[in-house]
Amino acid sequence: MDGQFSRQADIVPQERINECKATVIGVGAIGRQVALQLTAIGISHLQLIDFDHVEIHNLATQGYFVKDMNRLKVDATSELCRLMSYDLTVEVLADRFKRTTPVGNCVFCCVDSITARKHIWEAIKDKVNFFCDSRMSAEVLRIITACDSESRTYYPQTLFSQEQAHAGPCTAKSTIYCANIAAGFMLAQFTKYLRILPVDTDIQVNLLACEMDAGPC
Repeated sequence: MDGQFSRQADIVPQERINECKATVIGVGAIGRQVALQLTAIGISHLQLIDFDHVEIHNLATQGYFVKDMNRLKVDATSELCRLMSYDLTVEVLADRFKRTTPVGNCVFCCVDSITARKHIWEAIKDKVNFFCDSRMSAEVLRIITACDSESRTYYPQTLFSQEQAHAGPCTAKSTIYCANIAAGFMLAQFTKYLRILPVDTDIQVNLLACEMDAGPC
């Protein structure tokens, strides 16, 4: 399958991506799309961490298939990733992230609570080269990236208390198109990192209002 990644060679430097082991923590709406997109751009070592099973409400919002019902999300996602890339190494961990959990040098945080984000950041902040956090509610997304001294200082400022988190109705928390866009923004920051370009530290997009704000970079 020579040439599989030839059309993106100028955007995704193969030597740099070959040095990366990507960890996706949480393979729900955004995390599943991140895993698929990482596979599509040529990541060679992928780690998926999630304890959850596929339920019926995950089909529409997270892009799982009917045949995936009741399977572990990490198993269903890893299966599809392997179909996309013949030489991909996938490691799955069907458990919650723990402080002692080993991760790759590039981490994509796709969990659904501020408490979990704090726990993950405190555990790995000094161990990874690239860290990207996704947040989403209905048609609003936020992508925060930490990969240098300035952005690593900025990121903890975004970790407000769980009590301050927006509490919308469950039926309005997730849309697959917003999740796809969020994953795309995460991958865009990752490819900037691979090309040693400045990343956008904090991106916020409101799809309904067609508004976008990019923070310090």
